[in-house]
Amino acid sequence: MKLRRRQFLHLAAGTAALPAVSRIAWAQTYPSRPVRIIVGFTAGGPGDILARLIGQWLSERLGKPLFIENRPGAASNIGTEVVVRSPPDGHTLLLISSANFINATLYEKLNFNFIRDIAPVASIIHLPNVMEVNPSVPAKTVPEFIAYARTKPGKISMASGGNGAASHVSGELFKMMTGINMVHVPYRGTAPALTDLLGGQVEIIFDQIISSIEYIRSEKVRALAVTTATRSQALPDIPTVGDFVPGYEASTWFGVGVPRNTPAEIIDRLNKEINAGLVDPNMKARLANMGGVVLAGSAADFGDLIVDETEKWGKVVKFAGLKPE
Repeated sequence: MKLRRRQFLHLAAGTAALPAVSRIAWAQTYPSRPVRIIVGFTAGGPGDILARLIGQWLSERLGKPLFIENRPGAASNIGTEVVVRSPPDGHTLLLISSANFINATLYEKLNFNFIRDIAPVASIIHLPNVMEVNPSVPAKTVPEFIAYARTKPGKISMASGGNGAASHVSGELFKMMTGINMVHVPYRGTAPALTDLLGGQVEIIFDQIISSIEYIRSEKVRALAVTTATRSQALPDIPTVGDFVPGYEASTWFGVGVPRNTPAEIIDRLNKEINAGLVDPNMKARLANMGGVVLAGSAADFGDLIVDETEKWGKVVKFAGLKPE
């Protein structure tokens, strides 16, 4: 079912139930206690690293301690539900990731509706995945790989960090748009998938740049292309998949959300402070080291992105018949 932007933004704003005077007074005293960011993944991953960077910045700007709370499980659904059930007062934030967009279709029965129950605050960054192969694979370009795959239908092993992971759906989108047939091999996380790619047990992965860049630079794996619409500054000599498969684009997005009915004045305050961080030279440099592209904008801009990405990955999930583990 196609999501209507106006309906989404109306739901996301969710402030009609509160009188204007009380909303403004609430916003003026915000935050009144420590703030927490819920991260639906384990510590040490890209999302956790990013949350800690933004958390430190927000703590300084808001004048209150900000804590990172990791709630991994069910592809980030457990952490998301914690935020959905939290008071809509701006003291519990969600680190939104591409997993949220994918899960909206991947999971048939959730205890929440992401579009309805989480209000967008601000986008932060998007990271490319890298289409990379074991050096034993003869292909050195995307067209060569497509030709190679067509000579071995159903025999090439495509690793991922798990069913429905960004690395999985990026590969499924590639299969859908090129018509090639590869066998998906899901792992419990990126690390074991990369281990088997390095060892030659699998031939290809569409992995996040932050996990693979050192292996690429040391030529332990061969990068064929990045999945974003434009080249990555971290790998400027690597073309995009879209250069050879027109219209292909797959990014891992991160941003911040809050429970629906959070006052608009609090959302605006958080959006302003996050965007200030995205233009700060020190913060920009640290984000660039992650290999991503900073994406500042309004809460409405992030809402549009959420709608687009949810619809896009919903089509891929249905086409490939994906199911959660």
